[in-house]
Amino acid sequence: MIRRRMPRIRQIVGDVWKVLGVLFFWDVAVTAFYFMMPFKAPALPLTLFGTALALFLGFRDTSAYARWWEGRILWGAMVNASRSLARASTAFLAGDAAELRDLRRTIVLRQIAYVHALRCQLRRQDPAPDVLRLLNPEEGQEGLGRTNVANGLLDGTGRRIADAQRKGYIDSIQQSRIESLLIDIANAQGGMERIKNTPLPNGFRFFPEFFTRLFCLLLPIGLVETLGIATPIGSTVAGLMFLVALRIADDLVDPFANTVHDVPLSAICRTIEIDLLQAIGDKAPEPLQPVNGVLW
Repeated sequence: MIRRRMPRIRQIVGDVWKVLGVLFFWDVAVTAFYFMMPFKAPALPLTLFGTALALFLGFRDTSAYARWWEGRILWGAMVNASRSLARASTAFLAGDAAELRDLRRTIVLRQIAYVHALRCQLRRQDPAPDVLRLLNPEEGQEGLGRTNVANGLLDGTGRRIADAQRKGYIDSIQQSRIESLLIDIANAQGGMERIKNTPLPNGFRFFPEFFTRLFCLLLPIGLVETLGIATPIGSTVAGLMFLVALRIADDLVDPFANTVHDVPLSAICRTIEIDLLQAIGDKAPEPLQPVNGVLW
């Protein structure tokens, strides 16, 4: 996620410079043709075309941002549920017995491993290094042996809570409370996986790009009679606005793609790790800081 107040012009142009370069040379060619040929092309209703295209692109950008914002809301819910799980574990499993201390610590470490595994799954990365960094190989394999590693870790946490209830460490009401937190966590994960695995419909992806490129081709033809020799500059700038609007949706449509425009999953997972480790009295790492204005 970009943390600068103003994006860099180089970055904006860098995303569309190839198409923009082709558009500029096309504008130059249309302008030269206009002044060299004895006949003139008919005027085009660019205002009508541009208004319809702007509405189309605006609706697409809004849909893409809604996906990005929903992803951020779901990760906010994950932060809250993780803190609540650690608080419930330390409160309900209070005691100085070695088994209780180990169980409290295990539940907290498993939740930290869980959020890191979920982050890696959403970004299509290998979760094994982060899982094995926090859990011993036997516990780590409990999740790594599953197709859905994060869900495997969550299932293991649920089994340990149920076992604690059978042993009398917690009562059924406390178990139910912790289980409701695990359900909240699972629901948040399901929402994230829905966003990741469900792309925008093909019409949202194909037609806006097709009509934007077509509009950019028609733009100098409609502007050359008004702008004259300044057509390449005016048409290219106007085309840039539409191309950037098209690009915004591409940047936001997948909030978990591990790009500079994404929800900062690494920073959120580090926040959860810090809070949960401090809840059990362990030394916690420092929060992640932006790198070149980008928080990952």
